[in-house]
Amino acid sequence: FQGIFVLGLPYALLHSGYSGLFLIILAAALCCYTGKILIACLYEEDEHGQLIRVRDTYEDIANACCKKQSSKLGGIVVNVTQVMELIMTCILYLVVSGNLLSHSFPYVPMTEKTWSVIAFVTLLPCVFIKTLKIVSKLSQLCSLVHFIIILVVMTYCLTQMHQWSWAKFRLSIEFEDFLVSVGVIVFSYTSQIFLPKLEGNMKNPGEFRCMLNWTHFFACVLKTTFALTAFLTWGEETKEVITDNLPSFLQTLVNLCLLTKALLSYPLPFFAATEIVYACISRGNHSNYRSPLFALGVKGSFLLLTLLMAMFIPHFALLMGLTGSVTGAAMTFLLPSLFHLKLKWKKLSFLEKCADISVFILGFLCSLAGIVCSIKGLLEVFG
Repeated sequence: FQGIFVLGLPYALLHSGYSGLFLIILAAALCCYTGKILIACLYEEDEHGQLIRVRDTYEDIANACCKKQSSKLGGIVVNVTQVMELIMTCILYLVVSGNLLSHSFPYVPMTEKTWSVIAFVTLLPCVFIKTLKIVSKLSQLCSLVHFIIILVVMTYCLTQMHQWSWAKFRLSIEFEDFLVSVGVIVFSYTSQIFLPKLEGNMKNPGEFRCMLNWTHFFACVLKTTFALTAFLTWGEETKEVITDNLPSFLQTLVNLCLLTKALLSYPLPFFAATEIVYACISRGNHSNYRSPLFALGVKGSFLLLTLLMAMFIPHFALLMGLTGSVTGAAMTFLLPSLFHLKLKWKKLSFLEKCADISVFILGFLCSLAGIVCSIKGLLEVFG
């Protein structure tokens, strides 16, 4: 729940004011709720009233909801959305890498796009990753680096407490900027695509709901504290990536740590996305689609795709907002509430139905408005 995208939260507060603090808390509560109802869709009651896990993945839930229309339609929609979110995450890591390298070595006459290409070259070995074991080790290193980064930024902010002022918060906000902030905040919480597998691998799945409550609570506290202290330190000067605000003697060190984290984080969404695509393509008895060379081609194509998009859309906050508005909202709010209503309608109370419908409507409106505003912002940048 605490990824590199937490660095965009102070910038979100800049454009959303006091309402941004409320949004961070509300997003945590809603994401926790939709995580619970998504896992509930994995289970059905047997003749004795005992809950039995009859589905294993997000795709299985979608297929169960759409089996009257098509046995595979729901799974296709979910897989496409998952791949979009994962690939967009990979693109963001490349964009961040280019930004960090550019600010770490300002005296080198190279653009952010060129730095992104250099970062891309270091990621080429990702095409040879075949198991999650390697990815998990890289993720452990990410956690360590992330802790160091947050500690450094927070420590510096605390040394500037004498400059803090609540007057830095905006009382009036621009509606379009506010909606982009919604996307940024939502995307910082998205984790639903990993929850079915996580719950399935727990030694005691009965503790999943408790675990989800505590993780979202601590994520909310940490994100609110970090975003608030950083924004109070820099106010109107808050930049898209908060580490760009640090003094030069700290900026280079922290940026290199962030670069390391971004590059180490890249393999997880990349591996997950390519595994989904490869599994879909290789279904059936087509032996050509199961060859190692074909798998290498799929991974190589996706790696190149992330580079090309990173080259054309090098705007961290706007891209993050667009991703949160499209795939983040769909996987986090729209689909879990819709699937829960579809599979559990007869067993839900009136209040539970109202809660699911409210989450769906809220997610749809935020997604639609966020898409329009994010695309408009990108068009203005390119214009």
